[in-house]
Amino acid sequence: MSRTDAAGLRAAAARVAMAVLRDGRNLEEGLDAEPAAGRERATLQSLAYGTIRWFFELDACLALLTDRPPERLDPPVRCLLLVGLYQLAHGRTPAHAAVAETVEAVRVLGRPRASGLVNAVLRRFQRERDLLVQRAHRDPQARHAHPWWLIEAIRRDWNERAEAILESDNLHPPMWVRVNARRVDASAYRARLAEAGLDASPCAFAPEALRLAQPVDVRILPGFAEGDVSVQDAAAQLAPRLLALDAGMRVLDACAAPGGKACHVLELQPGLAELVAVDIDPGRATRIRDNLARLRLAASVKVGDATEPAGWWDGKPFDRILLDVPCSGTGVIRRHPDIKLLRRPADIPAFAARQQALLEAAWPMLVPGGRLVYASCSVLRAENAAVVEAFLAARPEAVEMTESARLFLPAPLPECGRGPGLALPTGAADTDGFYYACLDKRA
Repeated sequence: MSRTDAAGLRAAAARVAMAVLRDGRNLEEGLDAEPAAGRERATLQSLAYGTIRWFFELDACLALLTDRPPERLDPPVRCLLLVGLYQLAHGRTPAHAAVAETVEAVRVLGRPRASGLVNAVLRRFQRERDLLVQRAHRDPQARHAHPWWLIEAIRRDWNERAEAILESDNLHPPMWVRVNARRVDASAYRARLAEAGLDASPCAFAPEALRLAQPVDVRILPGFAEGDVSVQDAAAQLAPRLLALDAGMRVLDACAAPGGKACHVLELQPGLAELVAVDIDPGRATRIRDNLARLRLAASVKVGDATEPAGWWDGKPFDRILLDVPCSGTGVIRRHPDIKLLRRPADIPAFAARQQALLEAAWPMLVPGGRLVYASCSVLRAENAAVVEAFLAARPEAVEMTESARLFLPAPLPECGRGPGLALPTGAADTDGFYYACLDKRA
């Protein structure tokens, strides 16, 4: 890659970072606005994601390197400086190249007069890195690379596990896949991966899950186009077994997009009477249909608001309901580091209110004797156990059965957070943070 191309990628990374920091867009939207493809896109993604992942540390260092607060700098210049600092602090590019290419990127951004500032800041950081990082880390936000409100919330909810969760959030996420049990078993597929030069390890408590030693493009996975395998974190693969499915059941997957859990349900229990998958977003509902088609599975996909069943429900009750609620996503921060910047403290009670409304709306659709599994990819108690506790207190016919449901999993789970329900912390068995609660309705 020429220096000009490298400078262009750094300028693009600064634009992506600016889309998050200034415009409030997520990283995927910012990346999609850039024309990079193939290896260039992979490099751009690494730079942009790394810069946002370490933003609170990098910005604290930047504050020590300039004579004005970082938020008062020209936004494109500030974001480019953050990209440069990320390369020097956490990247693999040789320091001299990182500095030179980032300085060159100033011109690509149309800010040539800032080249002296960028050069001076990066070279000083290169010389005084250890001291500057040490000073920056006096602030817990910089030390943990998380906003203060989230650090406090995780410490409050997880006590001695909090530090491990915060550390896991800053790691590159592993790539987990789910083997389609209708087509091949996990051990046979692992052998196919080995033949393709891909090393993978199994997960005891999620038998269809394999963890790849290195992330790869899905097109490289043997049989991906034919539906032999899907990408899904191992923690998300617990849902079908907690549902305790039997042939002939009618199942609802509410808030179902992009359809990974619905497809897993159908892979494990082909004898269902019907699976209804509902999502409020038409575009995301299309993704459910696309995943079903690739895996050669059938379900009834409906566009509708799960809090207003009258708009899509036919009145026939369900034997099982999977309620995978919209949430803060704090259990998947390592996959979506922009969550640290886009979420606000006020978002959490708003999510909790929505989750409570979804639970209240879903419960009447469940047959007496049926089971509802409440799931979220948050690690915050306010969105998980607190919602379930409030529901149980108001519904005497609801019985929390998560602990007994765990006994039917193929293997014990890693240490979990306090109940009710099952709270997996981020990084446990190298999985995402996830929460489940199994709620049975008394007959």
